[in-house]
Amino acid sequence: MTSLYAIADGKLRPAVRRALSKESMIEDWVAADPALLGLDALIIGRQVPTDHGKFIDLLALDATGGLIIIELKKDRTPREIVAQVLDYASWVHTLSTPEIYDRAEKYLGNRLVTAYRERFGEGIPERLNATHSMLIVASELDPASRRIVEYLSEEHGVAINTVFFNVFEADGREWLTTDFLLDQEAVEERSERKVRAPWSGYFFVNAGLGEHRSWTDMRRYGFISAGGGDFYTKRLQQLTVGDEIFVYDKGNGYIGYGVVTSEAQPAAEFVTPEGPLFDQPLAEPRFKRLGEPLEHAEHVVGVDWRKTVETNHAKRFKGAFANQNIVCKLRDEATVDFLLAEFGVVKRV
Repeated sequence: MTSLYAIADGKLRPAVRRALSKESMIEDWVAADPALLGLDALIIGRQVPTDHGKFIDLLALDATGGLIIIELKKDRTPREIVAQVLDYASWVHTLSTPEIYDRAEKYLGNRLVTAYRERFGEGIPERLNATHSMLIVASELDPASRRIVEYLSEEHGVAINTVFFNVFEADGREWLTTDFLLDQEAVEERSERKVRAPWSGYFFVNAGLGEHRSWTDMRRYGFISAGGGDFYTKRLQQLTVGDEIFVYDKGNGYIGYGVVTSEAQPAAEFVTPEGPLFDQPLAEPRFKRLGEPLEHAEHVVGVDWRKTVETNHAKRFKGAFANQNIVCKLRDEATVDFLLAEFGVVKRV
């Protein structure tokens, strides 16, 4: 069970867990920002009518073009919502790409290709709904429902998970925390095995370049980084020494190939051949601010860069694989073949 404490005058004050006055507030918040549930997604429908006379609370699109069914428990019993979300999935998987465009554009009031590019910084995949997943949002589930969700995911590779939200109050203030029932990364991995090609042996890594991160620094000092909380830094922990990675700059393309030399660690503790990273003359000194607070600290993985290019010379082609995750396994054969050729890498046997 999640606990929360406020720090006042050097002492811990436990926050009291309580019910949310209106569970519809969660739907409003997630509709406005799905990152509340750890999702990098675009909401494309709310109270979406199905052909069976039911309504899906929220329907989202991820960077791969997959659909995400988001369903809140509200006044239904936990077991009812598990059955309900499976029923919704049986309908969602029949939606064609043109049908998704039609429904999304009515909700967005804008062209889907425009909204997608604004959200993800790249062109929308040609085919949508190649995969779909289910996310139940609830304050709690009964033991039987937990077992059902775990069974479907762990034994049958169904992309289903639950996010628990908890509301706490202390000193007149309220906090909301969210936790997954199952490791979302493992859920995605199991479901991918059922629908995607075998792993190539190479990893895809998002560079996350922007206001505080510089490709110049990453290339010069030999690292890749991510931060902002466990949801992000745990992705880096997939990488181990010797892993081969291709690095992607969102909205541009692939910018580097390298081999991992050290596993994830706080950026403030990372030591380059020239000394501690934070002691170096960084091209983007604001990167050092990402070391605080501790729970959101930036983490880095050491990399021996074998070949890199400037971001304005990024390698890409129409239909190349891209993903919203910090780290994932490269499976798309066409993308792998393209990258091996462009970066001069000898193919794994």
